[in-house]
Amino acid sequence: MRNYEMVFIIHPEVDGDNTEDVINDVKDLIGRNGGEVTKVEPWGLHKLAYPIQNQQEGRYVLMEFDLEPQNVAEIERVLKLTEPVIRHMVIRLET
Repeated sequence: MRNYEMVFIIHPEVDGDNTEDVINDVKDLIGRNGGEVTKVEPWGLHKLAYPIQNQQEGRYVLMEFDLEPQNVAEIERVLKLTEPVIRHMVIRLET
């Protein structure tokens, strides 16, 4: 397994309890694909560098996880279809 870091932005209209639900859904997605989440760090509501889906702000979340390389594409595919997640980026961490 390799170490990955992901930052994703949740739609600003999603409130606190539902934000936790979205984070748990992403954690479950990683778990279903054979991964293990090692760190979750919600950064809160921040202004976006440019508008995304006509939104000026978003709730940022940093997540680190271990996953087999062939399963990263499935994580990204599902995140693109997840409505509350307006952007995401996955990078591989150097070990």
